Amino acid sequence: MKKTLCVLVVVLLASTALFAAGKKDAGSGKILIGFARSESNDTWLSYLHDAFAAQFKDSTEYEVIWSDGQNDVTRQQDNVNAMISQGVKALAIVPVDTSAMVPITKACQDAGVILVYVNRNPFVGTQPPAGVYYCGSDSIIAGQLQMEELAKLMGGEGELCILMGQLNQEAAQDRTRGVKETIAKKFPKIKILNEATGNWMRNEGVNVTENWLTAYPNLKAIASNNDEMAMGALVAIESSGRKGIIVGGTDGNPDALQAIRDGRLACTVFQDAKGQGAGAADYLRRALKGEKLQPINWIPYVLINKDNLSQYL
Repeated sequence: MKKTLCVLVVVLLASTALFAAGKKDAGSGKILIGFARSESNDTWLSYLHDAFAAQFKDSTEYEVIWSDGQNDVTRQQDNVNAMISQGVKALAIVPVDTSAMVPITKACQDAGVILVYVNRNPFVGTQPPAGVYYCGSDSIIAGQLQMEELAKLMGGEGELCILMGQLNQEAAQDRTRGVKETIAKKFPKIKILNEATGNWMRNEGVNVTENWLTAYPNLKAIASNNDEMAMGALVAIESSGRKGIIVGGTDGNPDALQAIRDGRLACTVFQDAKGQGAGAADYLRRALKGEKLQPINWIPYVLINKDNLSQYL
C-alpha cells in the first residue's frame, strides 16, 4: 500500500510539473504570441527576425515564443500547431512555401489566432481572409527596379540570365516576373538566355553562374533575386577572369552594399527587413487590441546604386 501511494505521489507531482510548464507564459499574465521562421540560415531573414524581437524586448505585456521550420513545410505546420496548443493569441509567420499555407491559415482561424504572414505573400492577386494579414513588399516592383537599372547600364541591349530563388516562393516568382515584364515592355533588344534557381544560396549562385559562363560567351548581365546569389555570381565571374558582366541583387545586405562601393556589384534593391519585422509586430499588437486594419501592410522597395549608396551604408 505504501509503495502504491508513493508511486501515485510521484505521478501526481510529475503531472503537476508538466502542467505548470505548459502554463508558464499564461501564469505570467502576459499575452502569448509566436514567430514561426521559415529557416534560420538566411542572413536577411535574421535581420527581420531581430527587428520583430526588438519590438517586444523587456515587454511587460507580451511574451514571444519562437520556432524554426528548417525550410520544411511539414515541420513548420507542426511548429504552428504546437504554438496554438501552447495558447498563442497571435502569430507572425515567414512561410516556407507560400503555396502550402492553407492548413496553417485554417488552423489559426479555427483557433481564433490572429495571423500575420511576413515577407512572403500567400495571397498574391487576392486579399487575406478575415483575421489574417500580410506585411511585406511587392516583389514585382523589386524585379522592375532592378531591371530598369541593369538595362540602363547595359545600354538597352545584350544577353542576360536570371538567378532565381526557391521556385515555390512568391518572392522568386514575382521578382523574376518583374524582370521579364520590364524587358518585354521596354527593352526588346535585351535577350534572356536562361533562368535557373540558386535557392537563395551563395554557393548555388556560384555553381549556376559557372555553368552560364561556359555556355554563354556573350553574357552581359545577371539579374539575381537576392544578394546572396548575386555575391555568388560575382565570385564565379571574378574567378573566371571574365570582364564586363553586370550583376544586380536584391535585399540590400551589408556585403552587397560594400560590393557596390567597391565597384563589383551594379545595384541592389533594398528590402526593408527592419520595416517588415517591426511592421508585423505592430500589426499583431494593433489587431490584438481590436483595431480595424488594412489586410496588407506594404513596405516599399528602394533601388540602391552608387549614386545613393551613402544613405544605406
